[in-house]
Amino acid sequence: MPHEHIHATVEHGASAPKLGLAALVLHHGSMEVEYYAPHGRDTQLPHDRDELYVVISGHGWFRNGQVRHEFSAGDVMFVPAKTEHRFEQFSEDFATWVIFWGPKGGEHE
Repeated sequence: MPHEHIHATVEHGASAPKLGLAALVLHHGSMEVEYYAPHGRDTQLPHDRDELYVVISGHGWFRNGQVRHEFSAGDVMFVPAKTEHRFEQFSEDFATWVIFWGPKGGEHE
């Protein structure tokens, strides 16, 4: 099976049509990459798959379950499936890639 080159830029993500709160920019197998840039408040709910955030720009606070910590551009955060999480007190320029993969309920060790 030939390898398919997949590429997305921040500009592509920012201009892609939103499906709900984020814009889907890449899809391959079970993996989905979305561009997420909330304005004012993060209203997302827990997801049914594991996810990874890669912060593109901005800074603020991230709540992951019971843990709250600061984040800034370049940071990577893992969130297990079905975990309450959200971005709080974030800057106006905040944007992140969101990567979902695996089965519903998340991968188990």
